[in-house]
Amino acid sequence: MTLRRRVSVLGSTGSVGVSTLDLMDKAETAGTAAFEVEALVAGRNLARVVEQARRWRPRVVVVADETRLADLRDALAGLGVEAAAGEGAVIDAASRPVDWVMAAVVGAAGLKPTWAAARTGAVIALANKESLVCCGPALLATARAAGGSVIPVDSEHSAVFQVLQPPCADKVARIVLTASGGPFRTWATERMAAVTPEQAVAHPNWSMGAKISVDSATMANKGLEMVEAAYLFGLGADRIDVVVHPQSIVHSLVEYADGSTLAQLGPPDMRTPIACALAWPDRLAWPAPKLDLAALGSLTFEPADEVRFPMLRLARAALREGGAAPGVFNAANEVAVQAFLDRRIGFLDIAATVAETLDRDSGRGFSAGADGDPLEVALEVDRAARRAAQEAVGRRLAA
Repeated sequence: MTLRRRVSVLGSTGSVGVSTLDLMDKAETAGTAAFEVEALVAGRNLARVVEQARRWRPRVVVVADETRLADLRDALAGLGVEAAAGEGAVIDAASRPVDWVMAAVVGAAGLKPTWAAARTGAVIALANKESLVCCGPALLATARAAGGSVIPVDSEHSAVFQVLQPPCADKVARIVLTASGGPFRTWATERMAAVTPEQAVAHPNWSMGAKISVDSATMANKGLEMVEAAYLFGLGADRIDVVVHPQSIVHSLVEYADGSTLAQLGPPDMRTPIACALAWPDRLAWPAPKLDLAALGSLTFEPADEVRFPMLRLARAALREGGAAPGVFNAANEVAVQAFLDRRIGFLDIAATVAETLDRDSGRGFSAGADGDPLEVALEVDRAARRAAQEAVGRRLAA
């Protein structure tokens, strides 16, 4: 039976969006699926989104950068594709009725469109960590109330999602998220002090954008994933562990009360968890890379070092504190990572900036003044935490 889906891709020009469209193309070529694209949403990469529009002929193409609207219209002339730009247009595109939405806008910019998509009742394939970290329980409730669902496409959460058996959900002892360890897995702290942006974005296993690659290098990504896992699977911080697995073959594990531990394995290819979300509860046949354990020879595991990688410790503390703290962690990390990529602060200053911002808020102050709407509270926390993190970066520059 051929899978048929009407889809929108938010963040179509990023690594996850490109992988999504590539998977769709391969599945159509294989004759196992047929897709109708409603909307493609991009940031600033006009050339790539226009190329995607020529292939998929969506009803609308949106770029977040309003200054590129005229260029976008010119580039789409004759295709019969609507062009739009700006935050309002992004949210409108996310609100269009479809079967399935890839929510892959990076950073806090993805909060509003992800919420808009959740309100439509579609299946949300969630790659935007911030939506869960900043207001996960409310987002999940919003999707359920609209008749939709949220399926994670991070490889780690997809792994847990696939092996967590619903009848036994209350018998889960813990989940173990695996981490590649990033490019500095074996480096001493003193050596990491001199890390450059070029070194930090050179991930050994995955092809990702600059921000996500830096998050992997600091292990902030695993900290964010702990928060996501807590909300997605209803577990506390003390039942979520992290283990370093350099080969990135075992994507995560679920341990049950009877001592059984189940794991999902596969080559490090984002298209596999995307395919799971796209076809769920079915499975999509496509020319997927195959796992050859004999060729691999061995799989290794190491404890996660929260001394050399303090972002893990900070994220766990934020999760335990709850309230606004996970959102503060996320916002401060975004500011600090950008400052590092701009060569304004050092690699080790990323964690120091996040710690300083969390200490200033203690999970209480940054939401002051926001009303009771969960999205508005999350956005206010994000704005206030960013201001505080920028001030922390400024103090480091002045020191």
